[in-house]
Amino acid sequence: MDYTEKLRDCFDEMVVYKDLKKTNFFSALSLPAFMRDWLLKKFEDDDGNFDKDDMARFVKKFIPRKDDWTSIKNRVIVEGEIVKFLAKVSINIDIRTGEVSFALPDFGLGYKETIIESHVWDECKDDLVRGSDTWGMVELGYRSPEDFDIEFEYEQKRSRAKSSREGKIKLVSFKNFCPYQIDLDEYKDARRDFEIGEWIDVILGAVDYNAGGYSSEEEKLTMITRLLPFVEKRLNLIELAPKGTGKSYLFGNVSRYGWLSSGGVMSRAKMFYDQTKRREGLIAGSDFVTLDEVQTISFTDTDEMRAALKGYMEQGNFTVGDYKGVADAGVILCGNIRKEIMDADGYANMFTELPVVFHESALIERFHGFIKGWNIPRMNDDLKIDGWALNSEYFCSIIHELRSDMTYRSFVDEHVVVPEGADTRDTEAVKRITTAYLKLLFPHVQSAADISEREFRRYCLDRARRMRDTIRYQLGLLDEEYAGKDLPAFGVQGLE
Repeated sequence: MDYTEKLRDCFDEMVVYKDLKKTNFFSALSLPAFMRDWLLKKFEDDDGNFDKDDMARFVKKFIPRKDDWTSIKNRVIVEGEIVKFLAKVSINIDIRTGEVSFALPDFGLGYKETIIESHVWDECKDDLVRGSDTWGMVELGYRSPEDFDIEFEYEQKRSRAKSSREGKIKLVSFKNFCPYQIDLDEYKDARRDFEIGEWIDVILGAVDYNAGGYSSEEEKLTMITRLLPFVEKRLNLIELAPKGTGKSYLFGNVSRYGWLSSGGVMSRAKMFYDQTKRREGLIAGSDFVTLDEVQTISFTDTDEMRAALKGYMEQGNFTVGDYKGVADAGVILCGNIRKEIMDADGYANMFTELPVVFHESALIERFHGFIKGWNIPRMNDDLKIDGWALNSEYFCSIIHELRSDMTYRSFVDEHVVVPEGADTRDTEAVKRITTAYLKLLFPHVQSAADISEREFRRYCLDRARRMRDTIRYQLGLLDEEYAGKDLPAFGVQGLE
C-alpha cells in the first residue's frame, strides 16, 4: 500500500484533496486554512473534485467579510430578518447581573450590544463554554427596546439588569463548527501504520506543505518545529529566519487556536489583562501568541511588559492590579535576520535583532528554544501541497487536544537522564521540547516498546537539546554571567 492509499485508508473522511498550486480560487476567498479545509470536506467528492460555483455561493452567503457587517446589521435590526453565517464567538457571563452575552470579535460586535436568552443558552451552552472563542454557525436576530415578553421581563427582574430596554442583537441558535468528534485514540492507533519518514510527510501535508519540495529531512523537521507550541502548553520559542519562509502563514492561518500579532503596538492590557474593560488579553484565550515581525513591534511600557512576560513565562500566571490570571499559551517571537548573522549559524549575537524589551538575559532565559529558520527554504510553488492530505482543521483540533495529555511528559520524565548539577530551567526546557516532539512525531507512544532509543534521541531529545543550546550560547553573548556555561548532555534510560 503506497503512502496516499495508506493515508486515506487510515483517516478516511479526515483526508481532503488540496491543490494549492492553483491558488487563484482560494486566494480570492481569503480564507484561513482550517476554514478552507472545512469547505473542501463539505463540497468535495470521493475523487477530490468540487463545484467552484457552488462553493463560491456558499461562501458568499455564509462566510461574510468585515465589510458586510453593516449590511448584516441592517437585515437584522431594520429588516427584522434572522441572519445565519459562520463566525467566531466569545461569551461573557456578567457576575453582577447573571446576564449572558456574546461578542463577534472579527466584526467588532461587543458584549454590551448583545444578549443570549435563557432558552437559547440552555441549548448551546455546552459548545460555547469550551473555550474563550468558538467557531460555529450563528443565527442572529434582534430584540428591540419594545420587544419584552413575560418571560424576558421575569429574567430582567431576576438578573437585575439596568439596561433592560436597550435594543440588542440576540443569538437565535449556534451550531459548532467542528462537524465530528475528535477521537485521540483512533489518531494514535493510525500513527502506528506509518514509518517516521511517512509521518513527517503527513504532518507537512496537514499544514499545507508538499513534502516532496524539501531537499532534506532536516529542512522538513525544522519546518515542523514551528508546530511544537501547537501541541505543548506554555512552550516559548524564538525564530529568526529570512523573509518569505512562511512564518506568518503557519502561525496565523493554519490553526484557529492561536493568535498572530504582526507589528504595531503591544500593551500589557492587550497581552494580559485590560483593567478598564475588565477583560483578559490574548494570552488567556489562545494556545500560543506569536509576535511576528517582532522588530517592528513597539511596547507602550517596556519595563511593564518585560516584568509581565517574565512572571508569566516562568509560572504560567500573571497579575495586573488586583486581577490574577492563569493561562497556558506559549509565547513565540518571529523576526527576520540579516544574512551576515544567519551565515554564522547561531554563533553571532542574534538577539541584537530583537526589540529592547528582550535585551535582558533573565527574560531570554525563559524562552525554551530557538528555531534556526534559515534551514527552511523560501516559499515556492513546489512547497505547496498538491494531493491528498489530512484536513488542517482536524489535525489542529487533534494537536490542540494533545496539549492536555500528560502521559507524554511522564514518559519523558521516566526515560530522560538529567545530568548531575543541570540547571533547572535548562532541564525544563529540554524536557518540554522533547515532550512536544514526542506528541507531534510519535503520538502512539505509550510504553518503552513503542519507540527505540535511536528514534527518541534523533527526533526528540537531541533536537530539543540543540534548540536549548542555541539559547544558552546567545545568553552568553548577552550577559557575561552565562558565558562559557555549556548545556550538559542528557541521557536516555529504559529504551532499546
